[in-house]
Amino acid sequence: MIITDTHTHLYSEAFDEDRSEMIQRAIDLGVSRFFIPAIDSTYTDSMLQLEKDYPEQVFLMMGLHPTHVKENYEDELAHVEEMFAKRKFYAVGEIGIDLYWDKSTLEIQKDAFRRQIRLAKHEGLPIIIHSRESFDEIFEVLEEEKGDDLYGIFHCFTGTLEQAHKAISYNMKLGIGGVVTFKNGKIDQFLGQIPIQHVVLETDSPYLSPTPYRGKRNESAYIEKVLNKVASIYELSVEEVASITTQNSKDVFGV
Repeated sequence: MIITDTHTHLYSEAFDEDRSEMIQRAIDLGVSRFFIPAIDSTYTDSMLQLEKDYPEQVFLMMGLHPTHVKENYEDELAHVEEMFAKRKFYAVGEIGIDLYWDKSTLEIQKDAFRRQIRLAKHEGLPIIIHSRESFDEIFEVLEEEKGDDLYGIFHCFTGTLEQAHKAISYNMKLGIGGVVTFKNGKIDQFLGQIPIQHVVLETDSPYLSPTPYRGKRNESAYIEKVLNKVASIYELSVEEVASITTQNSKDVFGV
């Protein structure tokens, strides 16, 4: 059984004490594909090291995370473009808009999001969207940029059924993680109405641990809890869900 974690920050400082053991736990479970989103230039070296250490399992993205769109965002976007000029990545991400932490940067967040979407189109790559308290703003930009060359994953999808359909209409898969296991997570109540062909699995580790680890550090091995929950929602075996969602990830990332 091959399981794909489409979104995990394996380079995070949260794993500095036991990174190799943590990754091995996931590999032992059958997680053999880890897709690694970028945050900003300060993490690039550790991402490249991770790929060097796990060349068969680790697939890197490059982008500027919306919470890191600050006064120096032009420099950060230049770094992203420079990295794409140097080597191959599998997506532009994670990118988007986050209004939970700082609403004052909305305009530059939109600018960074729009420009990175256009970079993805130029590179022929998917985008990985981060959205927090910003569905309307995200959809506004996607509406401007929609087309056959716009596609990707709505990472950590936590919206409504209506928002799910809207995301899918822009060629986005829904990234389903630990929230689907929460008592008050809500997405478990309608996810079964979305064809599973639109779903990929993720952890977003070290964040958003699934039940029963909620509030503790998340890790890629915990994707098992997400897989089990999604299997019960769709009334499929865990093997079927692992196979379908891994194929969905291949359709997005091309690998």
